[in-house]
Amino acid sequence: MALPIPALDFAPPHGWTGDVPVGCRVLLPWRGELTVGLVVGEGDPRAAHRLRDAVHVLDDPVAPWVTPGTVAGVCAWAREAHVPAGLVWGDLLGVGWEAAYRHRVRAVPGADLGFFGATVPGSVWTDALVYPPALLDAIREQGLLDEAFAPQPRTVTVVRAREHSAVPVAARTVTVLRAVTPVPPGLTSRQAGAGAWLAGAGEQESLNAWARGAGVSGSVVTAVLNAGGAEYAQAERPPPPAWAWLLENGPQDSVSAWAQGAGVPASAAAALLARGWAEQAEVPAPPPPLPLPAVPEEGEVTGADLPDRLPEAPVWRLHGGRAASRFRVLAPRVSRLLSQGRGVLVLAPDHATLRRAWAGLSGLAEGAGTLAAQVGGHLSGVQRAATWDLVRTGEARLVVGSMHALSAPVADLALVIVLEEGSDAYKLLSGSRAFVPDVAACVARAQDAALAYVGSVPAVESVPHPGAELPPPRARLHVVDYAAPPEQPELGPLSGVHLKAGDQGYPLSHDLARLLRQVQERGRQAALLAPRRGYSALLRCPSCEHTPQCRNCDVPLRFHQETRQLTCHQCGYHENVPDRCDVCGEQMWKARGPGTEWIAAEVARLLPGFPVHRLDRDHQDDLSALHAGAPGVVVGTQLLLSQPCPPELALVGVTLADTWLNVSDFRASERYHRLLRQLTEWHPSRAPMLVVQTFQADHPALKVLGSGQGVLAYPAAEERVRLELGYPPHARLAQIEVAAREAERARVAAQEIADALYGAGATELEVLGPAPSPVARLRGVYPYHLLLRARSDARLAELLGVLERRSWKARVRVDVNPRGGL
Repeated sequence: MALPIPALDFAPPHGWTGDVPVGCRVLLPWRGELTVGLVVGEGDPRAAHRLRDAVHVLDDPVAPWVTPGTVAGVCAWAREAHVPAGLVWGDLLGVGWEAAYRHRVRAVPGADLGFFGATVPGSVWTDALVYPPALLDAIREQGLLDEAFAPQPRTVTVVRAREHSAVPVAARTVTVLRAVTPVPPGLTSRQAGAGAWLAGAGEQESLNAWARGAGVSGSVVTAVLNAGGAEYAQAERPPPPAWAWLLENGPQDSVSAWAQGAGVPASAAAALLARGWAEQAEVPAPPPPLPLPAVPEEGEVTGADLPDRLPEAPVWRLHGGRAASRFRVLAPRVSRLLSQGRGVLVLAPDHATLRRAWAGLSGLAEGAGTLAAQVGGHLSGVQRAATWDLVRTGEARLVVGSMHALSAPVADLALVIVLEEGSDAYKLLSGSRAFVPDVAACVARAQDAALAYVGSVPAVESVPHPGAELPPPRARLHVVDYAAPPEQPELGPLSGVHLKAGDQGYPLSHDLARLLRQVQERGRQAALLAPRRGYSALLRCPSCEHTPQCRNCDVPLRFHQETRQLTCHQCGYHENVPDRCDVCGEQMWKARGPGTEWIAAEVARLLPGFPVHRLDRDHQDDLSALHAGAPGVVVGTQLLLSQPCPPELALVGVTLADTWLNVSDFRASERYHRLLRQLTEWHPSRAPMLVVQTFQADHPALKVLGSGQGVLAYPAAEERVRLELGYPPHARLAQIEVAAREAERARVAAQEIADALYGAGATELEVLGPAPSPVARLRGVYPYHLLLRARSDARLAELLGVLERRSWKARVRVDVNPRGGL
């Protein structure tokens, strides 16, 4: 079940004789209702702690909802990380936890259910919706309930035309007056004339119409009718044009759609529906529209026919170049495996990477006689279910998706490709806190599939694996060193030699400002990467240096100029900007640490009349004009890289690169280097000028980029440093967070855990801490951290097992392979 609980033992459904349906969904009694669960293995048949019998198996074991190999891999990771299996499956399996089925019930033959109440199932099958779920569960628990389940296909309500013969007689006929022959005797001359007129003119709708046509009074035609010279009769009326249109064009989604298509008022269509010319009906829903695979242009070389030069190894890597060149190198391997009838799974950390992978690889499926499928949270629930069926039935053997694709039931999985394996977007910040590439490695191992890491630059953990490197894109780099005088020649020709030390401009240096003016003059495009959203990192009193703080967290509030509010970016608390300092009463505030609002305002002042856009989590301007090639500047956070690159981009500026380095994480410099590499390949075909403003111009992560070295140069050097320090890939890490609403309680519990670890044989090199979190109070609780550093997964699992031997007087959370700060 998608609950934060370990796997629970249930007995097979009554009468089940097959094997354990691993990977299939089952209906389970849970808290008085039926809920969907996933079978992850066989329990101990001798165990006495089984909860209940499972009620029904939803999937055919021949085509399980999740392949048994994937089940084994995901559960293996959960055991190693000491995370409840239900928590992991709730995070990774994004479709199937709700099932549509028809449920009927009856009493077991011979059973008297009167004890349960007056309204209970009888001997005849009845829809289960008639009865409260708790009542049915009570009867089920006593073994007195027969149940039947049938799939409930998805339907839609449509408006469709009835066959003419099926239209009610009252709707398709009209009452008319018709002349009777022979003419009855005794009529006056006027009456005889009216009768003759009716016989010649034909049927009339009313006495008034007859009288007007014959030029006589109403009493004359009434006398003819009473004398038997005319009679009422039923005649077919011409079909309405709107009905004929509906019959020809087929069912419509709604009455308004019918009216619009037929060119009549909606009220007229509704009247025809009410009179029986059309009907509303439930019909099977058509398949939802799914993303179409990329179609290579005529004459385009896709790479599928090129020789496969990638390593043949259980784990390998491919890095460098631009995304399109990497996919061309991958194409021969992917095409070969698909042509052999095997499956390929491609994982992307974000939608931008997924979009590029789909464009580069999805076209290979058709040539291999299969389909390509996208799996991800960007699809609707109906689309996800339809995609899952394509994969589960074997129609689609190439799957490209987000973390939810990891559990996709790809048949005969041969290759798992993890794109940008070092991206922090793979890290789940809540729930199981899984790092998706770690789980992908377990899934690949369980299914004997190869694992490939592919991206702009290898993660340090990927360096030891065999691989191939492509030449990196050309980098046109200019560094503004805020820590050195601009006269130094190594800063490049753009630096003004007339400027004094420290007078280089901030947050836009003089060099960057000069280039931005050139962008405006030439009608080009620029993108500026800001370190944070909002206006500034904080407001500070110029008199006493007081900084307004969050009420729930020990962090300063961020200033947002547009809303004139102070906001906590940890918990969301916000308040209006105070009129004066709470400490000294000063009415002046000084902003520190520019964010996107501040930098965008500076650019607007620098380039009057030039379009300036913003893109961050709080504010997302429409960038369609930029993507169409219009000149302008976009200021944003790292969210910029989730967008397609503006086609006329001439300048990329990193306004303060040190933001990515000043983080308490040994991966900070690696993350910084990856960002710079991704910026150099953002444009698909050319190299915009990259301006980096920094106080650390000599940092190796930056210098290796300027020197034009290959993509392996910096990660390999970092890997050697980590070997000396005992960090991944030469160790396995786990962070234990101990939190409580009282700081002393959290500290004591954290120390007790440390003592328990040492008592179980852990060494000082394996246990670091406990220590307060870098943010001492977060959302009203005080977290303390311990870092476990083990030589292998097995040893790490052994250390984490200590936590399960007793309960602790604080909340304890485990984060295996922590990311983004320790």
